[in-house]
Amino acid sequence: MTQIILTLFNGLSLGSILLLIALGLAITFGLMNVINMAHGELIMIGAYVTYVMQNLFLNYAPQQYFDLYFILSIPIALLIAAGVGMILEFSLIRFLYRRPLDSLLATWGVGLMLQQLARSIFGAPNVGVQSPSFLNGGLEVGTLLFPYSRLFIIGLSIVCLVSIYYYFYRTSSGRRVRAVMQNRQMAECLGVSTRKVDLITFAIGSGFAGVAGCALTLLGAIGPTIGTNYIIDAFMVVVVGGVGALFGAVAGALGIGFFNTVFEYVTNASLGKVLIFLLIIAFLQWRPSGLVTSRSRSLD
Repeated sequence: MTQIILTLFNGLSLGSILLLIALGLAITFGLMNVINMAHGELIMIGAYVTYVMQNLFLNYAPQQYFDLYFILSIPIALLIAAGVGMILEFSLIRFLYRRPLDSLLATWGVGLMLQQLARSIFGAPNVGVQSPSFLNGGLEVGTLLFPYSRLFIIGLSIVCLVSIYYYFYRTSSGRRVRAVMQNRQMAECLGVSTRKVDLITFAIGSGFAGVAGCALTLLGAIGPTIGTNYIIDAFMVVVVGGVGALFGAVAGALGIGFFNTVFEYVTNASLGKVLIFLLIIAFLQWRPSGLVTSRSRSLD
């Protein structure tokens, strides 16, 4: 029973990490149909923002306030990554809508440039980020130990998911985004500024990528290629969940996280990754559109 509970917790933890990474991609790829290969580098930006904030607090803030660096890093990473996303959308992406291959190649080139820029500023070797003291250790429940860092990531992913849901389904701006996604021409006829909607939506997706990068600093060292290690998993979550479906991304992340944990426990890490890829391929043969399908006259 103890092993079963730990396996379920590890699956939930991995699923939460994948969800946090894929939330931004679910917006830019799922809602906007933009294949943003630079999404991993936006995650990297959030991670390095956390690293810079740590160094600023180490050098200039009193020791008793050191733990605040991580709390402040989350909104700052969101704003900086969103700003980079707005610049990217305004200067490049807006010319490549409805041109998926061109957007894929262009954003891949942008990602390589951002990686090289990070190497020039911070160096090629990985750097470490010290976890705040309140996330050290874990919650003891009987003989079980649940790390505070994993619990924090689970809670952060829930907060981000609720925030995105509230924005898209409870605000007028979010309704305009969904209207443009479902029928751009009709939304333009009704007076919606689709150009402004595209810019804001891409910025939101980029901002949540920065938050994911901030959370990943709790799991280990960071480097210029930290985002590249997760970009394939993020695309898998969005495709399995269903393009354009926010709750599909949740189901896809938790499903992939759970099965990946089970396969790794039964076999090993390498074979477990192979099995999860085979499972996803078999699933997409059965449901090519993913778990949740968004239907409208425009999409049909």
